[in-house]
Amino acid sequence: MAVRTSEASWEGNLKEGKGKMKVGAGAYEGPFSFASRFESGGGTNPEELIAAAHAGCFSMALSAGLGKNGFNPTRVKTVAKAHLEKVGEGFKITRMELNSEAEVPGIDKAKFDEIAEATKKGCPVSQALAGTEITLNAKLL
Repeated sequence: MAVRTSEASWEGNLKEGKGKMKVGAGAYEGPFSFASRFESGGGTNPEELIAAAHAGCFSMALSAGLGKNGFNPTRVKTVAKAHLEKVGEGFKITRMELNSEAEVPGIDKAKFDEIAEATKKGCPVSQALAGTEITLNAKLL
């Protein structure tokens, strides 16, 4: 299967330093800093990129799961939030929050919820984050 590659570099000390992240073959390249990670500074941070990956993975996996069960979604949209908190002497992503909504003709809420819950456990990014609490609010439109 595919191997995906991203890179990051950091110059300077933690608080005044600066970094640059590059995703894949240049699909995204941008700055990150102490302020963008732990305060409200400009740029991105690792947690936002993990959240983006989780949102994309969950949306695609939910679409696939619905299709395997005979339902073709019109649209699936997921917003993922990575909760970064101080734990002991360091920081930890303590929870991933998935908020997803889908337009799926012909499905009832119970079946949709069943497929969404299975997707939460089965998408590759969820599996990679298995040591982190993952919550799901799935809404059928």
